[in-house]
Amino acid sequence: MKKYFILYKPFLLFLTTFFFTYIVLTVLYQEYLNSFGENKLDAITRMVAKNTDQLLHFFCFNFSIQENPSHSFIKLIFNQKYVARIIEGCNAVSVIILFVSFVVAFSGKLKPTLLFIFGGSLLIYVLNVFRIALLCVLMFHFPKQEKFLHGVLFPLFIYGVVFILWVIWLRKFSKYASKDTK
Repeated sequence: MKKYFILYKPFLLFLTTFFFTYIVLTVLYQEYLNSFGENKLDAITRMVAKNTDQLLHFFCFNFSIQENPSHSFIKLIFNQKYVARIIEGCNAVSVIILFVSFVVAFSGKLKPTLLFIFGGSLLIYVLNVFRIALLCVLMFHFPKQEKFLHGVLFPLFIYGVVFILWVIWLRKFSKYASKDTK
């Protein structure tokens, strides 16, 4: 048994670190959400909605957001038509938690790790705002494609970005990155 532990030690350390980080961050995020009470919208989701509104106004679209205090979502109105809503799950925090957990599990030196986590998290957040804005525009013009757009294309996009960030982290910055400069 000891032989297998030694043989698979790097993999077991990765799994332990990944799941520990993921669980801790998820519990902290859940506590954050619980602080807003039932049927209350959290500040991060409000910020995502506001940033989406600002982005679409920057591109001169007729867009607005409507928050109803008795519901835990924000309506997205495009050209006076209700096209979608933002709920807590749309704010990309769970995706960022997954990203951070992976980077920590393959962490390298402290400064590059923290910088990559900050930069990657910011990139995921910004791309998520663009994703929601584009989703609103496309759902206005192609309402029958809602399931494909929301359920397939855009999750593929955001998780694809996270995967690319992971690959960059592993190949360039993690403690397992190749030190060869060929």
